[in-house]
Amino acid sequence: MTDFAALFPDEVVTKAFTRLVDVPGLTGKLALITIDNGHDHTKPSTFGPGGLSSLNAALDEAFAAEPAAIAVTGKPFVFAVGADLTGVGQVSQREHAQAIAQTGHDVFRRLTESTIPTFAFVNGAALGGGLELALSCHYRTVASNAGAIAFPECYLGLFPGWGGTQLLPNLIGPDAAVTVIIENALSQNKMLNPKKGLQLGIFDELLEGADFLEESLRWLVRVVNGDKTVERPEIDRGKGWDDAVARAKQVVESKTKGASPAVTKTVELIELARNNDIDAGYAAETEALTDALMSDELRAGLYSFDLAQKRAKRPAGAPDKGLARPVNKVGVVGAGLMAGQLALLFVRRLQVPVVITDIDQERIDKGVAYIHGEIDKLAGKGRLSPDATNRLKALVTGELDKKAFADADFVIEAVFEEMTVKQKVFAELEEHVSPEAILATNTSSLSITEMASKLKNPERVVGFHFFNPVAVLPLLEIVRGEKTDDASLATAFAVGKKLKKSSVLVKDAPAFVVNRLLTRFMGEIIAAVDEGTPFEVADNALEELGLPMSPMVLLQLVGPAVAQHVNGTMNAAFPDRFGISENLQRFVDEGKTAVWTFDESGNTVVDPEVAELWKSGDKPSTSEEVRDRALNALAEEIRIMLDEGVVAEAQDIDLCMLLGAGWPFWLGGITPFLDRSGVSEKVNGKRFLAPGVASLPA
Repeated sequence: MTDFAALFPDEVVTKAFTRLVDVPGLTGKLALITIDNGHDHTKPSTFGPGGLSSLNAALDEAFAAEPAAIAVTGKPFVFAVGADLTGVGQVSQREHAQAIAQTGHDVFRRLTESTIPTFAFVNGAALGGGLELALSCHYRTVASNAGAIAFPECYLGLFPGWGGTQLLPNLIGPDAAVTVIIENALSQNKMLNPKKGLQLGIFDELLEGADFLEESLRWLVRVVNGDKTVERPEIDRGKGWDDAVARAKQVVESKTKGASPAVTKTVELIELARNNDIDAGYAAETEALTDALMSDELRAGLYSFDLAQKRAKRPAGAPDKGLARPVNKVGVVGAGLMAGQLALLFVRRLQVPVVITDIDQERIDKGVAYIHGEIDKLAGKGRLSPDATNRLKALVTGELDKKAFADADFVIEAVFEEMTVKQKVFAELEEHVSPEAILATNTSSLSITEMASKLKNPERVVGFHFFNPVAVLPLLEIVRGEKTDDASLATAFAVGKKLKKSSVLVKDAPAFVVNRLLTRFMGEIIAAVDEGTPFEVADNALEELGLPMSPMVLLQLVGPAVAQHVNGTMNAAFPDRFGISENLQRFVDEGKTAVWTFDESGNTVVDPEVAELWKSGDKPSTSEEVRDRALNALAEEIRIMLDEGVVAEAQDIDLCMLLGAGWPFWLGGITPFLDRSGVSEKVNGKRFLAPGVASLPA
């Protein structure tokens, strides 16, 4: 017998409690099972071995009572958020992994195969295994205020393994299931709201949250008594299923390039669900989940999840939050696109006055109009009430004179990426703001220390580097200059938290973390092309990592001029590792923005003008040689950055790449991949992480 208690010593056991309830209009009792881990909504209920055992015992009690119906619901605001993954890192034997996979199926399918009607009252968040529990019941109601409904597994390099890949396609159809299970998960872990869940057919009834349980009971009585017939769509098991599987393959290829074995397996499992054979489907899920649990990719995905959920909430090296000063007004210098995004974020999250300024009134008016327009768009999507819309718009103003910042507690500049320009802006600001007001810079590569060097109060200058698009990417690099004091830094972290960003403390080093690594990485790709490697070979060399976009597409997104500017900063600091490409400079000078274009047949080809101006050498590399070159460079640069103390640990490098560059969770950021592929030891003589961290136990 597997000793799961030893494998999951830190499991917060979710208990399941069965009550026999008299419900008006129901002949016989209702067995109502409530799942609750004993904590409030900030620590949602999950299913580890202990939780599954408790649910199984609750089902024993329910079935023994021979009730008229069985219903499962959760604690306030939470139904259940899936499997407890805390002990997976300790699982080193395949039979233990198989037992975990099998147990979830054994318990949940009791509800599916019950001759007594079973109901899920989804009163709150339902993720992963929690949603699979709901799907295992015959009928489902959902509260209108329930949040976070999704299958996030593919985002982690996993798949729904307790029935999800089999039950959902047979409930709502394969195409909608592909959207929920694969496409949403691989699109920044997109969630469903209750209304959308109802429209898709995941839920049978949407009820108001205030009296959700009472209304669910009334609905249950109507169903059990035959007064309510729940309609289910007819599932197309022919061409419709073929088309859905084909689309799933396209989504997986475009999002992962086949780099995540478990995500690829998800498509196979959805294809298998066509037969609607629960025994065969669950057996395949169990076997596949066992394989996934015993893979390095899943361990890397769980490592990533842990970084995003825990380390990001307790930034390494951050000062005592008690030192933070209040921020009751924000200033934004600049009225361009980035400044507008920043102003919108500040006013939405802090809900304090935000004033923007620029060099002329026309730019200011345009900037304010952009922000007001974005607020109106949010209102149009139903995300803001009319009152909230008017309030937020009233908080955003524009002023030509920087005296408007006199009572601001936090001022951030988003002007041209040039040291003298930024120093001039800060010098002007210092004439008007209080000595305690934070002066923040959104610079992507310049020295915070140098920027503050000519000020009377350099201790209040801090780097506050966002990533574009600001509303989507959660990373915030908070940079400490040589003279930045703890109070200013603590205030910056407090503001970052209110902005709902994940902040990482970074030393004042050229290009900080993400841009430094991307620049080094891109530099090797560009150098290979300069030497004569075809664009196609160089651009596709890193496909095995499953990155969100290829290097040349990334160059287009960032903007070649911006990339070259950052590269210039890095070349000045580290000329031996960061070269300047004359070809890329010509590319920028000619105003080109993309390497790729489309021919008359719609095929992707190198822009003929780019091919003409790019003077390549006669020493081409193979795809493998380019890949090795780029990965070796990353391993070298990360080791140097850690030796320099740019961040506290390799975990912070990974967190930055996950949340700032969108690198896949199953990759673990980057250092777990470099470790398991042997690059770390080849380049540096040692791994970045200890064996068993983001990998199978040694």
